[in-house]
Amino acid sequence: MNEHHFAIEMRWTGNQGSGTSGYRAYGRDHEISAANKSHAIAGSSDRAFRGDSARYNPEELLIAALSSCHMLAYLHLCADAGIVVTAYEDAATGTMVLNRDGSGQFTEVVLSPVVTLADASQEDAANRLHHAAHELCFIARSVNFEVRCEPSVRASSASATL
Repeated sequence: MNEHHFAIEMRWTGNQGSGTSGYRAYGRDHEISAANKSHAIAGSSDRAFRGDSARYNPEELLIAALSSCHMLAYLHLCADAGIVVTAYEDAATGTMVLNRDGSGQFTEVVLSPVVTLADASQEDAANRLHHAAHELCFIARSVNFEVRCEPSVRASSASATL
């Protein structure tokens, strides 16, 4: 087995003077960092849970992890297949449900990558690689909810005129 280990550091920055003396007495702000990274990620809880909407929340970071993992696997497969990707964007969304007891869970994440290719003749092959990328994605393979991919692949305007 080939294991890889990852570590982050989490630091709560929301103590407003009296710690967690009451539910409304503390902020949800925190910073996420890791060794040798250039800057920390400013985190909080979602605004619905008394967080700062200007900071990333754990739910957004989970969706971002799924989106970026899929993209990195996809770009790798395209490079191996000789498919030149010139742009990649994703507007991923997630659905989370809350239970009466205050717990909750994601039920689905939908990735919606828009991929631009250098060569229009490779669109079909590029579309097929999304399934393989999903199978390779470490994060998608680790969650217990559905991760769907609804890709759009197109040729760049330069190749469309050739």
